[in-house]
Amino acid sequence: MPEESFQDKTEQATPRKRREAREKGNIPRSMEVNSAVVLLMGMIAIRLFGGSLYSKLMDSMRWIFSRLSIIEITTDNIPGYVLAGLKFAGLMIAPIVLTVMVAGLSANLIQGGLVFAGEPIKPKFSKISPAKGLKRMFSLRSLIEAAKGVLKIIIIGIVGYLTIKSELNQYPYLFDKDVPEIVAFLGQVSFKLVIRTSLVLLILAIFDYAYQKFEFEKKLKMTKQEVKEEFKRTEGDPLIKSRIKSIQRERARQRMLSEVPRADVVITNPTHLAVALKYESKKMGAPVVVAKGARLIAERIKKIAHDHEVPIVENKPLARILYRSTEIGSQIPFELYKAVAEILAYVYRLKRKGV
Repeated sequence: MPEESFQDKTEQATPRKRREAREKGNIPRSMEVNSAVVLLMGMIAIRLFGGSLYSKLMDSMRWIFSRLSIIEITTDNIPGYVLAGLKFAGLMIAPIVLTVMVAGLSANLIQGGLVFAGEPIKPKFSKISPAKGLKRMFSLRSLIEAAKGVLKIIIIGIVGYLTIKSELNQYPYLFDKDVPEIVAFLGQVSFKLVIRTSLVLLILAIFDYAYQKFEFEKKLKMTKQEVKEEFKRTEGDPLIKSRIKSIQRERARQRMLSEVPRADVVITNPTHLAVALKYESKKMGAPVVVAKGARLIAERIKKIAHDHEVPIVENKPLARILYRSTEIGSQIPFELYKAVAEILAYVYRLKRKGV
């Protein structure tokens, strides 16, 4: 086994690995958050819409009982009564159901957004393997989940005990109250108990999400060798890329040098720089730099110019300015027109004289 396989995973996951994990449905997510948010928002919805639902239910019951003597139930009208009852029940619970659905969807979006991945539902032998199952049952993660469950039960038990205890002084007065008042009191106590429990569960869920995110980041970490391999797959092997760039530079250099024989003049530093210019009055608005280089490239430009009888003119200031301010294939700057024009005029006079 390679030495790299024993390296510690000390490097943060690359964007590519995070993207692949997300595509497989692996994101930091706590089911405790979903449960707590759904329970809390469900109770809030009951609190908000409960009074209206109770009134509608009472009105409906009164209407039904007041007409029991005249309602006829036959095989023909039973489907209509059933549908009417289902429609009435659906409209009553719709606000609560919609609130719970929005709460559950929001909890998932907050944790990791919408993820559509088929990987988690693919059949895998490891999911039904007894050996794998036993390993999962007695793993560190299972022990942590069990400890979390016990802790949650203890905390909820304490919250419930304190809530009920705070209302104990009210219980003796219930004997003097009517049934609706007793039911209302018990409903208030139950609502208070569930709300407090939901808030405690939400706090525990936030800590659980932080733990799940920590575990996720820990599992996603990579070794230095994995990061290198990932970089090679994403960006390509650095050695190969360097070689390709070197070949590209050499080809560009050869194309540049092939233009030197067609140049009108080469302006030099004289030893460190060389800039080859070409000017065609009918095609160009100004002289164009067809080649330039420093040191060894400058020497090659001058040699090619000498071999093809291209005039070489020494002008140190002009050579430096041309080298720094122009690119190959570009026209010379406007401020250099006069200086270059004087050199081209000099070169054209030499050509006419046959020098």
